[in-house]
Amino acid sequence: MKQTNVKPSEGKLGILCVGLGAVSSTFITGVLMIRKGLGKPVGSITQMAKIRVGKGAEAQYKTVSEIVSMPTLNDVELGAWDILPDNAFESAMHAEVLRDRDIYPVKEELEKIVPMKGVYDPNYVKALDGTWVKDPQATRWELMEQVRQDIRDFKERHGCSRVVVVWAASTEIYVPRFAAVHDSLEAFEAAMKADDREHIAPSMCYAYAAIAEGAPFVMGAPNTCLDIPAMWQFSEQRQVPIAGKDFKTGQTMMKTVLSAAFRTRMLGVSGWFSTNILGNRDGLVLDVPENFKTKEVSKLGVIDTILKADEYPDLYSDIFHKVRINYYPPRNDDKEGWDNIDIFGWMGYPMQIKVDFLCRDSILAAPLLLDLALLADLGARAGKGGIQTWLSFYLKSPMHDDEHLPVHDLFQQYTMLKNAIREMGGYEADEEMD
Repeated sequence: MKQTNVKPSEGKLGILCVGLGAVSSTFITGVLMIRKGLGKPVGSITQMAKIRVGKGAEAQYKTVSEIVSMPTLNDVELGAWDILPDNAFESAMHAEVLRDRDIYPVKEELEKIVPMKGVYDPNYVKALDGTWVKDPQATRWELMEQVRQDIRDFKERHGCSRVVVVWAASTEIYVPRFAAVHDSLEAFEAAMKADDREHIAPSMCYAYAAIAEGAPFVMGAPNTCLDIPAMWQFSEQRQVPIAGKDFKTGQTMMKTVLSAAFRTRMLGVSGWFSTNILGNRDGLVLDVPENFKTKEVSKLGVIDTILKADEYPDLYSDIFHKVRINYYPPRNDDKEGWDNIDIFGWMGYPMQIKVDFLCRDSILAAPLLLDLALLADLGARAGKGGIQTWLSFYLKSPMHDDEHLPVHDLFQQYTMLKNAIREMGGYEADEEMD
């Protein structure tokens, strides 16, 4: 083992969720139940996985916390912002993701988690009517400063030594990169102060505020708020980790597995049609075309870098790829993702694969939120500022700058994740499969 400069996990870690809807309330309830020994953190790599360190006769399999210093769940303080006033208990009951028997044992703790007022602009989430919001007349800069104060107040109130902010709220309308505002930190800050609401999304207020407070920021939705040079510059300047975007939960997780399998076997793909039905608040928001576009862009990019049409034009240069999401209230959080994949093999003969994934969206997202928060904190303690590509494993549309391409292959992403953890623990990185 080598000596590392990773600071130990000392004191309490605050995890602040932007949004206290289905995902956040499921995550928070789960953490509280697991603390009491009433649940298991299934799906969480930081809590359940073992990673090999060393090779051959020296190989050992260790948990993440045995490799690097990590907070326990008892060291975590939980909080949130939302544009609705429901506390965490009310939100969990309303979401109907968890059964009453998995909520009521921690009812008292959940009721104490009351969201701070959220930054709300109805133009960005037209399907939602925010009633618990910060001053709508305030400028983007003033709203950002209010979020900074919220973070400071939370840290002081709960005695936290550090905080991570994770966006688990709704998908905003698509905000394309606008060079005059987004390509430099100076221009971006000027636009916030000038209250440029067209180019400064509410999510950008949270991201900037978190970075300014030294809190890692993770974008769990497909919002484009971190996909701009201004945020890259600011996070690198402050040595604060940023990661995004869009939790990789159901259908996209399967795509990253199947795409890698097709390329490994040199099987061609001529078409991939994906549709979803979803009935929770996320589904309602995505029923608005402007919001769906943000999600569509995130989902459509997944298979391109895995299949590598430039390298294998005979197999992947002419793929018809379409993604649809349909709001269907009877399903609530129980999302169904259906894929029809047209592939071809020896001498071009066609075949089909059908995948019907009846998943629970928030059940899959909750452990990702936990891992991303804990690992972003680890990155901060290791001095890793800027884009955290090693966290791509958890995200549909991994962040990257203009000089690099994202990695979408789930197994390559897992290798990146394990190697980053190994190196921060003083072990050597390697490419061997476990």
